[in-house]
Amino acid sequence: MSRILLVEDDAGIALGVSSDLRLEGYDVEVARDGTVGAERAASGVFDLVVLDVMLPGKDGYAICRDLRRAGHRTPVLMLTARAQEAEKVLGLELGADDYVTKPFSSLELRARVKALLRRTAPEEPEIFRFGDVAVDFGRGEVRRGGQAIETTALEFKLLGSFIRQRGRILTRGQILDDVWRPDSCPTDRVIDNHIMNLRRKIENDPQTPKYLVSIRGLGYRFDG
Repeated sequence: MSRILLVEDDAGIALGVSSDLRLEGYDVEVARDGTVGAERAASGVFDLVVLDVMLPGKDGYAICRDLRRAGHRTPVLMLTARAQEAEKVLGLELGADDYVTKPFSSLELRARVKALLRRTAPEEPEIFRFGDVAVDFGRGEVRRGGQAIETTALEFKLLGSFIRQRGRILTRGQILDDVWRPDSCPTDRVIDNHIMNLRRKIENDPQTPKYLVSIRGLGYRFDG
């Protein structure tokens, strides 16, 4: 589960953004002023900092500048009500990785958060192993007990998505966004059927899966 620090003094925005990101499966901590936000951001325990510009105590520009001067590489997504190009450029020059201007939609913010986390995530291993299964991302192959397993392109993408986000609960909507084409609209049943097919290929007992498990009422989690 990715940890996100949200530094935002507006109570309504902080509640809305934090609730929305938690629904997406992120662990979110909120800091309501710049001084506390700067201390928490410098702790190095977060995967992403979502940082408002106008803050009491210490503004977002100063927080971002000090983080980068101290050598912290945690990605920073800045939020601001200012739309002037010069101010956007200033934030990026101080080390911000992306910029969203208020008012913004929850869909846009989620997309930018997801893109930043994906861009800065550790590189996917060339070969990932669990149990007697080896997934070779370079060759696009899955082997079990040393023998090649035939998988469709979609099954391979599905397995790769679970491996990249192992240990995290993924809703069907998140799986759809990560694996299917933007113009595709498969039903929940279709997604479930693909997961069942994948289980038959990687699990010793597909009816009682060890790796690709169902979390009732929430979605699926890969425990490899």
